[in-house]
Amino acid sequence: MSAVGFLEKLLDGAEVEWIPLGDVTQYEQPTKYIVKSTNYSDDHQTPVLTAGQSFILGYTDEVDGVFQGSKSPVIIFDDFTTANKWVDFDFKVKSSAMKIITSSDDARFNLRYVFHWLSSLPSGLVAGDHKRQWISKYCAKPIPIPCPDDPERSLAIQGEIVRILDSFTELTAELTAELTARKKQYNYYRDQLLTVDENEVEWKTLGEVADFQNAKPHEKLVAKDGDVALLTAGYISSDGKSARFVKAADVLTPAIKNDVALVMSDLPNGRALAKTFFVEEDGRFAANQRVCLLRVKEPESYSPRFLHYVMNRNRQLLRYDSGFDQTHLKKDWILNVKLPVPPLAEQKRIVVILDKFDALTTSLTEGLPREIELREKQYAYYRDSLLSFPKPDEEAA
Repeated sequence: MSAVGFLEKLLDGAEVEWIPLGDVTQYEQPTKYIVKSTNYSDDHQTPVLTAGQSFILGYTDEVDGVFQGSKSPVIIFDDFTTANKWVDFDFKVKSSAMKIITSSDDARFNLRYVFHWLSSLPSGLVAGDHKRQWISKYCAKPIPIPCPDDPERSLAIQGEIVRILDSFTELTAELTAELTARKKQYNYYRDQLLTVDENEVEWKTLGEVADFQNAKPHEKLVAKDGDVALLTAGYISSDGKSARFVKAADVLTPAIKNDVALVMSDLPNGRALAKTFFVEEDGRFAANQRVCLLRVKEPESYSPRFLHYVMNRNRQLLRYDSGFDQTHLKKDWILNVKLPVPPLAEQKRIVVILDKFDALTTSLTEGLPREIELREKQYAYYRDSLLSFPKPDEEAA
């Protein structure tokens, strides 16, 4: 049975009322849950959240002002980007630019149902609109509530839709957890393979091995019909998921095959600083400001791909992150990074091993990321189908 057919059977002729979201939910300002210090550490217990793509910014040891999401799950809603997340664990927040959303009546409205419906909406953001989106727009958005006059049956229908959609999100969560474990395994093997005794091999500075090129800004050149992807901090840190494009004729800092792009600037304790991206072909990428290109001088003696792995989140660069201020890596700091120079055959052996892990953990055409992408598309299809209730004007027609 199709998802649409299942919905019709589930409703069995029941009435559907479209109720303003502001009547179905209530919100709390997050002011008392804002973290006091951004001195995050993976050794701490409480996650610090944003409703945006990053979600978990880091972990804090602060014990006061922690929202008890493990007892009462909520939706966090970014008031400026409209991004939203489901949170069922204890947390603190980075700023007040969000709302904490709960059900206005648990006996009538399933908050998890609201979350699935909310995630189906396009953002509808207008460029230059700096209003708080929840109050100015979202509270008035109508949400379909089946059997509004029969709360028990209404909750049963909402709950069945939630059960089906959660089965997809749970599978995605399992795959994501497996991906996280694989990334930790990858990082362990990378560190082991790249840890070399100073007396065993020759060492050189990056400046001796590669040329450095600082990228120019392309923000004003971004085009919807562009065909060259911009290597930005966002693009590199998201493994290519956050992309903007420019036209080939407008490229100011072209990246060529075997270049290594490196992120030079990031927020305190950010995940993008010193992250690298390996360019595999000409003409596809342009480096943007706050990113530099490293170009190996003698590829016949130093593998560009090996350089990519050695420089990726290199600890010699991460030590410049104070944890308090935005970090801007200087050219001299980067060029003075010390690099091991094992024989080329050994470099290639290490690259083959790390490439296999890289394909499993980052490739969008194979491995776990591809499987996660397919499951997310499957979820979106069923979500949109199961929430495609007829609107009053459609019923009248």
